[in-house]
Amino acid sequence: MFRRDFQNLTTLRARETWRLAEVGLYDGAYYLGGLAIECALKSAIARATQRYEFPDRKRTDNAYKHNLEELLILSGLKTELTLAEPYVKDAWARAKSWTVETRYLSGREAAEVLEFLDAVAGRRGVLRWLKQYW
Repeated sequence: MFRRDFQNLTTLRARETWRLAEVGLYDGAYYLGGLAIECALKSAIARATQRYEFPDRKRTDNAYKHNLEELLILSGLKTELTLAEPYVKDAWARAKSWTVETRYLSGREAAEVLEFLDAVAGRRGVLRWLKQYW
């Protein structure tokens, strides 16, 4: 995949997440919100990859994982996050709780999901901040 593909997927998943929430499908909205962050981080990782670089095996393997904290580190944005506005740090603190295993869970409360989606794709959400670096 190319960096642009991850960017397009980020936008698509963020849009889908709000649509699902609008019709009360909160579990799916939560899951896709996390995927949107994952795609944005993978776009940032792709940007940090040098053309013609033969990537380190461990770095490559880690890029295929679904752990948002690990992807943040791999993208090189961990330091940038420490310098970010407090609202970005707060949004990240809420959003980083997502795991790929949420696809197997159900029964999330609407208020919890809406707070998560705001942290992910709201006007002061993580995605807006990440788009500076992808």
